Parts: sequence; structure tokens; C-alpha cells
Amino acid sequence: MSLLKAPPKQPKNATLQLRVDEELKTKLDRYAEFIGSSESYVVSEALKLVFRKDTEFEAWLEQRNNNGDQLQNGGDSLFETAKRT
Repeated sequence: MSLLKAPPKQPKNATLQLRVDEELKTKLDRYAEFIGSSESYVVSEALKLVFRKDTEFEAWLEQRNNNGDQLQNGGDSLFETAKRT
């Protein structure tokens, strides 16, 4: 048995470029500083929270999957993908 455990597998990352107003960017920067993290982490976690909390969106995604409309994330709903990360 090894003394050290293998690090957890990191999820694949994709680059997202978007535009926000200056006030939102400032708040994002400050929030990231407040929690001691990166802006990318804050955005990712905020989106995961929205996807988790929006039951209507979850139902819509599941309906799309049940109709055979597979998303480009291995066939899982975006909600399921967000829960794993």
C-alpha cells in the first residue's frame, strides 16, 4: 500500500469568454478576494448553484434528454454534470 494517495482527478476545463458591465466585474473581483479564490472559481460555483436551485430548468433538461436530445457533455444533463463537479 502506498504512503501517499493519488490526487483527485480534476475535471476538464473549458474556456469561456464573456462581457459584463464594469460594476459586476468589480463585485466579482471583490467577492473572489473576499473568499480568497479566483474569479473563475466564483463564476463556476455561482453557475452550479443556479443550476442546482432552478428546478424548472432541471425538469426542462431532463425532458430534453428523455426526448433524445443529447447535450455535448457525454449525454448527461447539464444539471447532472454540475452535480459531479
